[in-house]
Amino acid sequence: MDRLVKPDVNEVNLFFTRAQKCTATFKLTNLMHTMSVAVSLSTTNPSTFSLTHPLSILPPLSTSTFSLLLSHPSDHPPLSSPADTVLVRSSMLPVGKANQEDLRRLFAKPGPHVFKDAAIPISLVGPHVVESLLSPSPKTLETTFLFSKAIGYCDEFQLNSLLKLAIANANSQLVSALIDAGADPNSRDSDERSVMSLAVRSGDVDVVRVLIESGCTIQHPIDRFLHEAAEMQRLDLMKVLCLGFKEIDVNSIDLNGRTPLHIAAIHGNIELLRFLVSIGGDTEIADCNGCTPLHCCASNGHTETVEFLLNCSSYTKYALNKEGKTAFAMAVEKGHSQLYDILHLGDVLLRAARLDDVHGMKNCIAEGGNVNGKDQNGWTPLHRAAFKGRIDSVKLLLCHGAQVELVDDSGYTALHRAVEAGHVQVALCLIAHGAKANVKSLKGVVPFNLDCFKNHPSLVTPLCEDKGLKG
Repeated sequence: MDRLVKPDVNEVNLFFTRAQKCTATFKLTNLMHTMSVAVSLSTTNPSTFSLTHPLSILPPLSTSTFSLLLSHPSDHPPLSSPADTVLVRSSMLPVGKANQEDLRRLFAKPGPHVFKDAAIPISLVGPHVVESLLSPSPKTLETTFLFSKAIGYCDEFQLNSLLKLAIANANSQLVSALIDAGADPNSRDSDERSVMSLAVRSGDVDVVRVLIESGCTIQHPIDRFLHEAAEMQRLDLMKVLCLGFKEIDVNSIDLNGRTPLHIAAIHGNIELLRFLVSIGGDTEIADCNGCTPLHCCASNGHTETVEFLLNCSSYTKYALNKEGKTAFAMAVEKGHSQLYDILHLGDVLLRAARLDDVHGMKNCIAEGGNVNGKDQNGWTPLHRAAFKGRIDSVKLLLCHGAQVELVDDSGYTALHRAVEAGHVQVALCLIAHGAKANVKSLKGVVPFNLDCFKNHPSLVTPLCEDKGLKG
């Protein structure tokens, strides 16, 4: 026989409650049919754990109950690795009687009369143990094992509370374990905020994925996950959310009427804007103040995002907010002079060039208008003036740095446009300022191929003479 007594448990589960006395019980049974057995109980950590009746006598085939106590109440569970244990030793007691001193002497002398019956692990369990294990400290395999034991003693309400803590600490492995144990991935707090919202704000992509895979759903218009990801400027989170929630509304609005595009525009995040537009984000939606995303970009001086939004919608440049301000007006109000041209002055300069309004052009250039700015078709003010034959405007633009080699979206230079419209003086002026007569457009047109001038015979002689050709 290798043991005299048998415990009724494989481990002692001690339910830990913060700052309170904690007790767990277990039983020992004497396996001897005719003889009493002396029992000695101890723990591997006597300063932390104590036992009731550490020295006892069990009559034949009898069972007795023992208690394991946490010696000192604590705010933190005394976790250890490896786990502390209850050591059970026994010895046959033929006389069936002995006092405490006799029992101490019996077990003080090791030898074949003392059996080592069991080493019972002590497991600390309950929600306060889980909270301690959810701290931001690095997690180990041993910690994960302790965690799985502890959550088995938590009810549904406790599991849901612990789930929020695990999410806040960005621990996807423990989030998954809590959900497997019964935590609800769709639980909400008193303000109807979901655990997914907490996960997004924690910034951990893996936690967000675990919640999606666990059946987390989205409720419109309460949930604003894309707004939260945009506020954090986290494109990776935004992509995971859109992939996981096919029904997510990219144009949903918050309490201020702002879409995720507005939030991305405020921060000037071009990557977020590109992604949101690519999945259907509407650049023309106005918030409660009548501001479009372009207003937001302009007010904050974000040049790259302003250019992007103008390419998405030419209309928003002229949209007025509730104060009657355009994006240009908001840029002026904040002193973002680098935006003046693309938001307004470029249009003014192009229009003045077309109308040969030299005075207006001078004022516009003085205010910061870009003489080489382009419209939606790639036309510069020089293209406009050349096509309309506005020689004075052409000269003014050239004097202020207009580049003669710039091409529009069809690959035409200002010289192409002047020849196309039959304006001899403008064409010669452009050549005098370095325009090349042999540059091909995207369509393969050369300005001074004579076939191009059959509708403008007045151009042939002067242009040929300029090129040294014979008519």
